[in-house]
Amino acid sequence: MQQTSTYLIEKETITRISFLKDDVLVDSLSKQVRLFNLKRAQTLGNGYKRKVKINFFTANHEAKQVETTVWAVGSFYVSLKGGINIPINAISEIQF
Repeated sequence: MQQTSTYLIEKETITRISFLKDDVLVDSLSKQVRLFNLKRAQTLGNGYKRKVKINFFTANHEAKQVETTVWAVGSFYVSLKGGINIPINAISEIQF
C-alpha cells in the first residue's frame, strides 16, 4: 500500500482507532523485513528505552504515525508502553 502523507498522532489516541483487517503489505519479503524491524525496535525499547516511529493504516486507509517505545512483539500485535496494541498487519514501516 502506497503512503502519500502520514499524520503524526499521540500514542494514547491509538485505542480509539479501527484497523484494517487485511495486511497492508503484499509480498512475503516485506512482511519478513517488517517483523525483523519490529523485533529490533523491541530490543531497542526494552534495552535502551529508545523510541521508533511506526507507520500504520487505519480501517479508513488513513496513514498514521506514532513515535513510541515498543515493549513486545507478538504473533499478531505489537504492544506499546501503557498496554496499547497495534495489529502487525496494519503496520507498513518502522523508522529508527
